Amino acid sequence: MKVMIAGGGTGGHVYPGITIAKTLLEREPDAHIMFVGTKRGLEADVVPKEGFNLVFIDVTGFRRKLSTETFLTIYRAVKSFFQATTIIKAFKPEVVVGTGGYVSGPVILAAWFLRIPTLIHEQNALPGYTTRILSRLACVVGLTYPESVKYFPQSIKTRLTGNPVRRSILETTRDKGSAAFGIDPKTTTILVFGGSQGARAINKVMVQVLPEVMGFKDIQVIYQTGKHDYSRVIKELKTTCGEALGTRNLTVKEYIYRMDYAMACADLVVSRAGAISIAEITGRGLPSILIPFPSSAEGHQEKNAEALESAGAAFMIREKDLSPESLIHAISGILKDKDQLRRMAAKSRALGRPDAADELADIIVSLAKGHARRP
Repeated sequence: MKVMIAGGGTGGHVYPGITIAKTLLEREPDAHIMFVGTKRGLEADVVPKEGFNLVFIDVTGFRRKLSTETFLTIYRAVKSFFQATTIIKAFKPEVVVGTGGYVSGPVILAAWFLRIPTLIHEQNALPGYTTRILSRLACVVGLTYPESVKYFPQSIKTRLTGNPVRRSILETTRDKGSAAFGIDPKTTTILVFGGSQGARAINKVMVQVLPEVMGFKDIQVIYQTGKHDYSRVIKELKTTCGEALGTRNLTVKEYIYRMDYAMACADLVVSRAGAISIAEITGRGLPSILIPFPSSAEGHQEKNAEALESAGAAFMIREKDLSPESLIHAISGILKDKDQLRRMAAKSRALGRPDAADELADIIVSLAKGHARRP
């Protein structure tokens, strides 16, 4: 079986594709999988490191404002369609999968033109423009949230699959994660991170919140600052949390390479509301305080956070409302009410779809065998 996966730019589009590919190989060891991306996206670094073949097309996203750059973008879009057509003809995939980002556009369009079955996967509660446009060409659209269905015409075949999560996130034990960080597995643990690059807004508030949190009884914190803010955060925390810093009570990292270990330790997560983060949080069944990035495309992070909050799995603080007072109020309110913590964990677990990658693999195999109609 040959499968082509197109998606890139950010981790939210790249890592689901990688998880799908690995799941396919577990059940079809002889399958051939090719990724399509751009040289500028995260996929250029990550996909080859994961052991998959990656070919490039030259495409960029459209900007909302008309400018001379718009004409260059249109030229690249047309060019990338012909590039994608050439790549597909050479590889001859049975199925083409789009995991989002502007790179999916020309590849899915070319696959439709060549009459090859396609699957699109949408990671966010608010589907992106690319997904909404391409959905009319796809055999199946896999969705992460039930709220997303309303954005598609009834004629579109949608499947609620969830967002595929790495097996290590789901299977790593608390004892193993705690041992990796050198912390007590029996102590309540808060995990704080703002995405792989960190979040300055969260960091500015956390340095003021942590001294009070460190005063709570039987609490330990794992905190990822991101590369750019690490030195500043450490400098401030040496003043305010000097005794706790570097102990098992307060672990501060520039970057957490094994997020599976960190998630396994956590009882409460404070983070942005990116698609991957939320899939991992709900996959583990963790309560969370979500602070969506206000400049995310079409405000999709806020929609993600709203979906969890409305289900009772999370508490959302919009960045404009974020302050030391609002964050400490949320943290203390959740941790002091053990029944609420358990209820939120149960609601989060109910939203998690640990079998998402398997469901998507089932769809791909079905498409490859011709069990689904092409539009």
